Parts: sequence; C-alpha cells; structure tokens
Amino acid sequence: MTDSAATPPTGPPTGPPSGASPTGAWRTRRRRRWLRNAAIGVALLVLAAGGAGWVAYHKLDGNITADDAAAAELARYDKERPGVLVHGAQNLLLIGSDSRAGGNGKYGRNDGTQRSDTTILLHVAADRKSATAVSFPRDLMVDVPACHQRDGSEIEPMFAMFNYAFEVGGSACTIRTVEKMTGVRIDHHMVVDFQGFKDMVDAVDGVEVCLDKPIDDADAHLKLAAGRRRLDGEQALGYVRARKSLGNGSDTDRMDRQQRFLGALATKMQSSGVLLNPAKLYPVLDAATSALTTDPGLASLRGLYDLVRGMRDIPADRIQFLTVPRESYIYNANRDQLIQPAADRLFTRIRTDSPVAVTKETPAEVRAESQQGYDSSDESGMSDESVYDEDEGYEDYEDGKPGTHGPSASPSPTPSPAPTFRGNTATQDACG
Repeated sequence: MTDSAATPPTGPPTGPPSGASPTGAWRTRRRRRWLRNAAIGVALLVLAAGGAGWVAYHKLDGNITADDAAAAELARYDKERPGVLVHGAQNLLLIGSDSRAGGNGKYGRNDGTQRSDTTILLHVAADRKSATAVSFPRDLMVDVPACHQRDGSEIEPMFAMFNYAFEVGGSACTIRTVEKMTGVRIDHHMVVDFQGFKDMVDAVDGVEVCLDKPIDDADAHLKLAAGRRRLDGEQALGYVRARKSLGNGSDTDRMDRQQRFLGALATKMQSSGVLLNPAKLYPVLDAATSALTTDPGLASLRGLYDLVRGMRDIPADRIQFLTVPRESYIYNANRDQLIQPAADRLFTRIRTDSPVAVTKETPAEVRAESQQGYDSSDESGMSDESVYDEDEGYEDYEDGKPGTHGPSASPSPTPSPAPTFRGNTATQDACG
C-alpha cells in the first residue's frame, strides 16, 4: 500500500511555503505586485486626466477666431495711429455685432451686412486697480477715415454715423475711427454676436436685474414682470437691446441699461467664484471663446488668460461704466454729437491713464458745455420714429455739416483733479 503522505503535492502552491513567516519573501513579492499595479493605475488616471485637460485646452484654444484681416489693415495705417503714452495700461475695444447670419436670423432679416450694435472702449489701468468702460452711441456723428471695405475697395473719408465704420470697413475701420476721435491707441479688440452674448449669460446661470415696471416688448421678444428677475441668455439679449418699451426710448437709456447689465454680469462672475472654480469656469470659457473674434494677440487661451488674470482682482466698485459726453446733433435731432470740451477731458484721462469719477446725474459742468443747454441724458423730447430701424438699418448716412469733433490738439499731459462724468459702477444696484 502506497504511503500517500509521502507523495509530493502537484500544481502551484496555494499559500506561503511551509515554515515561512507572514513577513517572508512570498508576502513581499505580493505587496510589490500590488504596488506596481496600483502605480500603473494611478499613472493611467493621471494620463487620462491630463489628456482630457489637453483636449479641453485645445478645444477652447481653437474656438477663438483670429481677426487677421483687421490686423493687416491696421498694419497698413500704423504710422497714422496714436502712440502709447502709458506702458502697462490696456485699451480694448469691445464690439457687439448685430449680424443676422446663422443662428441670429430670428432677430431680423439677413441682408449680408453687420453693424456695431454696441461699442465700448475698456481702459484697464496700468496698476490693475481700476477699469473704465466708455460706450459710444451708434448714432454719434464722427469722422470716419478712409477704409478698405470687405471686397477690397476703398471708401473716402467722410463725416457719418459711428455705426457706418463697422458696416463698411469692419473692426479695423471702427478701431481707426475711435482712435481718430479719442487719440487713444487700441491695443486689442473683441467682436461678439447675439448668440455669443446669450451663451455667455446662460453659462453663468443667468444674471439678476431689477425692473421698476413690467416689460412686454414683442420686438425684443421680452415679457417680464416688475421686480428682481434673473434673466437667461434670450431674455438678457432682449433686455439690453430693447428701445421702444423701456425708459424714454433713447439710445442713451439703452446704453445705460447695457452698462448696468454688464456690471451685474461682472459682479456675478466675481461673487459666485466662477473664476476660481474649474467646473463653473469651463462652460463660461467655452461660451466666451466660441463667440469671440479677436485680434491675433488675444486669439488664444493664453492671450485671454493673461488679460483676465490682470483684471480679476479689480474691485467691483472700481469698475466704472459711462457714456461718452454727447448731445443731439445740431443738424439732426435723431443723431448725436460730442459735448466739447467734456469729451476731450475724458479722452485725455484715458490716454494718460488718469482716474475719472462717475455720478448718476450729468454734472453741471457738462450740462453747461452742451450747445443745447440741457441735460444730455434727458432725450424724452426725441421723436418716437428714429431713422434707425432694427431690421432695415440706416436710411442715410450723410447728415449735413460737421460739428466740432476729434481729440484736442494739445491735451494737458497731467490733468487734475479727476473730472466727473455721468455713469455708474459695477456695484450699483438698479433697485437702489
């Protein structure tokens, strides 16, 4: 009879060898295998996360459209452009296009052109402690320089409405018109359309505004009750564009509303931690970059990051909004002209990176300089039927004799004290 106890076991061992301690070689090899597998797993996760981040970065980076045509046009006229007086300060021109192309068709007939529905000069101080946003009325009568049209032909210099520059010559012509008017060198520019604006508002989950009365405006696609209301992108677009149903129907009142809304948007992004929360920041960046056409210097995520990084610590009460001092054009009450020398004082402060103050009411000094002798913020006497139509555009650009316009020939290099202009800050509550 065979002694089974003497038969050696077959197959691989199922446990530690006989006589081995729990801390022996077998357990050591097992722990090393587990650590190696875990390290590989962690490495794969890191690579996956890094890959996702890389994909996201490239998606955002590729969203932005570079305005190479404008850059080439500006380079052509570089010798005519103003010089930089204060290094470190930044001047950006923000242009809201009313193009009806693509998804914007429901806001009016697409005639193949686009106009600047909103234009704002944003000055960021060299010390990054303040920012001033100046709105230009689209009906402002200005000197438009010779510009190349989109088909390559050239238009002669003319005295026309400010909006005309963008329609015929795009962003480059608008930039040169602003530079000619203000003497301020534009460092960067951004163009955003209706859809991009809506996407930005939706990306921050809406923006709160205060309405002192209900709104029912079919043209603006807007119907809201009075009181505090959080607007989504579609409602916000109607709110900033409405003209006939809100306020006194003037373009000045509409610009005031746009400025208050932009202030509320800036406050929302700061107070809700959007800029510090990647989960909240990504959809905002995706919406913003998808909507932007910028100069080549900003047409990358790095360029935008450098810009935002310099602005994110500016206190909301140091972000000021105002409209260039203006009054009804002497030859056509449906047009605007600059109030001088108030406008030149403002432009000089921006050129020299000097502070300005804002107040809700038009300062007495500016009222006194108005040729009409009344508060330019009160346009309730304007005709209800403006020559401008949201769908048809402008019927005529030539409006008679030019008035006083353009930057002062010899501005003071160190203006003082800070002059006051009609405007508001990002912290001012429309309900207050």
